[in-house]
Amino acid sequence: MSVKIWMKRKIKRVIRFKSKKAVVLLSSFLVCILFLGIYHFLLLPKIDLKGKKTMVVDYKGKYSEKGYEASFFGNDVTDDVEVNGDVNTNKLGSYDITYTVKNGFLSKKVHRRVYVKDRKKPKMEISDEDIYLCPGDEVVPDKIKATDNYDGDLSDKVKATIAKDNSSITYRVTDSSGNVREVVKKIKFEDKEAPKMTLNGRDMVYLFLGDGYEDPGVEVTDNCDKEISSKVKVVGNVDTGVAGEYNLTYEVEDNFHNKSTLSRKVKVSEHGKNGTIYLTFDDGPNAGTTNVILDILKEEGVQATFFVTNKGPDELIKREYDEGHTVALHTASHDYSIVYSSDEAYFEDLYCVQERVKRITGYESKIIRFPGGSSNTVSRKYSSGIMSRLTQEVQNRGFRYYDWNL
Repeated sequence: MSVKIWMKRKIKRVIRFKSKKAVVLLSSFLVCILFLGIYHFLLLPKIDLKGKKTMVVDYKGKYSEKGYEASFFGNDVTDDVEVNGDVNTNKLGSYDITYTVKNGFLSKKVHRRVYVKDRKKPKMEISDEDIYLCPGDEVVPDKIKATDNYDGDLSDKVKATIAKDNSSITYRVTDSSGNVREVVKKIKFEDKEAPKMTLNGRDMVYLFLGDGYEDPGVEVTDNCDKEISSKVKVVGNVDTGVAGEYNLTYEVEDNFHNKSTLSRKVKVSEHGKNGTIYLTFDDGPNAGTTNVILDILKEEGVQATFFVTNKGPDELIKREYDEGHTVALHTASHDYSIVYSSDEAYFEDLYCVQERVKRITGYESKIIRFPGGSSNTVSRKYSSGIMSRLTQEVQNRGFRYYDWNL
């Protein structure tokens, strides 16, 4: 036998041996797969999760268990499922919920992964309205307040980007989770704001025939036009030689044709022919009373003096002053036991109500009326001889006191 024939036979035997071995290995593998399939699908219980196996919950949101079902050979064993794991929505991160059901020594587990994430954008206290600037003004970014549900105050992280052509400005802030809030504001170089005017003095002036009148004018400012005061025009005049009501109108227009107007009334009356009555009101202001009195006085064109206290709304004292009445001082507390306990206690009370009037009106009133009047005898119960001292001391301090006689 030749060597060549021997080699061929040898190779054929090797191939047949390896083929048989491969068949055996493949068969063993298939048997294992079959066994595992039977074990998994027939011998183990089955758990089906409701909802997704992977969930995302918002930071500080609410995690709700979606539920599950379990069965074994067609029998419902859901009540046998043990659930382990918690989700803390107050802390960012991932959480595993494990569902386990047992059947003898066999058990089945499935998992649900829950991610707690911050998906909310930061907030910026800013509107998206256009920005109007005076022509030639420099674009200066505002200081924007920004807050985040997770990071807290992000004001220092707000970035402002001005377009190269100054046509817009972009405010952008990013939180630690990558959430971005962005606001783009257009910039327009034009003046749309009217000048601001305020009256010097009162909007209603009362005069008698022959009185002199010097108009106190107005204060005026403008956001763009710095030389605006000289542009104020006054329409109307006052003739104190003729009784009547006169209207003065103040008009001003800035360089961009924005206009503002204000008006003042001046009433010139004859002196009373049968003497003068001084109309005074004490103990106010009182909502529901003082405002009604003011309405009547305005309708009749009559001025009065209001001796006020520290009670009642500020706006009524402001209205008394603005409508030309005298705002005088009565008492802060109107409590005799406080006011007349000592000389200094009285002045402490008086200065308190004086400061209120000045704060509201800008006027430092020096006209007073003693609680109970200057001849009251109640005060002696708290400090002997106090009224005699006070009537002199108030004058020494620059005040004038008035009583009533009707």
